[in-house]
Amino acid sequence: MGAIDGKVLSIHGQRQQATWLWVGPSSGVPRELWLPLEVLQGQLGFSSRTRGDGALELEWFGQRLIVPQDQQRSLADEVAIDVAPFLAARTLQAELSAGELRLQGGKPQVRQVRASTAPPGSRRVVLDLTGPAIVRSSEGGVWLAAELPDTLTQDLRRLGLTGRQDGEGWALLAPVAPQRVFTLGQPWRVVLDLAANGTSGTGAIPAPSQPSLDPRLQALLGSQVFWSKDLRSFGGRRFRLNSVRMDPLSSSLELRNLSRGAGMEGLTTLPLLARRYDALVAINGGYFNRVRRLPLGALRDQGQWLSGPILNRGVVAWEGGSLPRFGRLHLQEWVDDGSARPWPVEFVNSGFVKRGLARYTAAWGPYRALSGAEQAVLVRDGVVQRRYDSAWLAAGVPLGPGEDLLVARSMAIPWEVGTRLQLASRPSSDLGLAPNVMGGGPLLLQGGRVVLDGLAEGFSPAFLRQGAPRTVIGSDGRFLWLLTLEGLDDAGPTLAETAQFLQASGLQDALNLDGGSSTGLVMGGLHTVKGRGVVSAVHNGLGLVPRSTTIRSANPGATAEAAAMLPD
Repeated sequence: MGAIDGKVLSIHGQRQQATWLWVGPSSGVPRELWLPLEVLQGQLGFSSRTRGDGALELEWFGQRLIVPQDQQRSLADEVAIDVAPFLAARTLQAELSAGELRLQGGKPQVRQVRASTAPPGSRRVVLDLTGPAIVRSSEGGVWLAAELPDTLTQDLRRLGLTGRQDGEGWALLAPVAPQRVFTLGQPWRVVLDLAANGTSGTGAIPAPSQPSLDPRLQALLGSQVFWSKDLRSFGGRRFRLNSVRMDPLSSSLELRNLSRGAGMEGLTTLPLLARRYDALVAINGGYFNRVRRLPLGALRDQGQWLSGPILNRGVVAWEGGSLPRFGRLHLQEWVDDGSARPWPVEFVNSGFVKRGLARYTAAWGPYRALSGAEQAVLVRDGVVQRRYDSAWLAAGVPLGPGEDLLVARSMAIPWEVGTRLQLASRPSSDLGLAPNVMGGGPLLLQGGRVVLDGLAEGFSPAFLRQGAPRTVIGSDGRFLWLLTLEGLDDAGPTLAETAQFLQASGLQDALNLDGGSSTGLVMGGLHTVKGRGVVSAVHNGLGLVPRSTTIRSANPGATAEAAAMLPD
């Protein structure tokens, strides 16, 4: 059985960078076709959810595929799924041509555009089709590989969308990106949930205007914010560099963590994160599990651990009005139950799973079991209030302010209701005491020296060797730097090349953040960098926000609004 891999993917004629693996004869239907989960969700229209046993359930126009954890694989830096079952059903077609993978769906006709019953806070628009079609999410709507009769364009406008022909399909645009897009089968439908504000479906709205740079950022460029877009050569390689510099001591902007709110489970896009915080500049942040949609690293905001550090990986820490500090960090916690020895707590609010104790708080949102063998106790005011078995945890446990859920994985939990427990917590350095922390890794530069040690931070040798688009936060001793680095002739720089390049560019400190398809830069509302040429879902980000800005979640009732506005 032969295997062919590549990095160029064409979907209905639109070419992009995406790693893929074809197993079987090079002509005809492959025995296996492995595609990144991000491509399935963002570029083809697949919906997904994670089951309690860790399996991934994919759905596309009524076709379902259950993918256990041991049947998922890694392609470069992406989780990949075998989509051959969908090819066998002839709803998708794939072929190889000169090292390029070409995907094609049918081109059905849109039969009807109509409103439907919607969840609270949203409006639902349904497109009835004559067959399945590829659906690609975009920042202002969706692209649909279907034929749309001219007679239906007015129906679209009455429901808050505008349609225009775009290549082999139609772009359906809205003033604000849909909250959710999914497909249904029997009959075939595409469903868009739109924000409830704006049109109610009873009157037409104007077509979206051509996006332009936010005038507030335009006014700061060259004085407080310095944006450089360069083509650079280094070590015989060519890179595209976007760098944004700001002096945090004198700027009217401040560095902020960007998160969805309403708990840690779920993904969204970088432009939506920027919009939620009114960030004039935004880059993507730390790592996450794309299958479970949970964070994998430090995220501390305004003194609260939303997600704790893991594996002593690199972090950046800061206070308002000062340059950030860089280093490696882990969190030491233990539970004292009055016995001879304390019980170590391995992780706090983390999607990283390991045998032992982990702690979760209300900042995490409802806790759902992350492994098969778990027990837990709920602690309030230092006293065990309740015990939970694996069935309870699989169903989900809500957490309130001041409550801690101590979860035991692959071990027995000894404490009964009424047991008094004392929790102690200590970071490995004062970086963990800063009000704001973002984790990533590996740490690239510290004090002007290359300190790259990816193995010590728990990264695999394959990850360290590969080239990919990069996102970095750094400092030259005066300015804060937010950077993206992309390859012009290949997949992108390795981590070693990135560290050497940044050192040669005058940076003193630098931390690698999530890269690959996650890499992104939003400038004044414009998504100017997309890691592999397409919009990818991310978990969190970093933004430069006006100091007077109060984010939406600080307003009464905004938690529900944030949950509705920012899609999974």
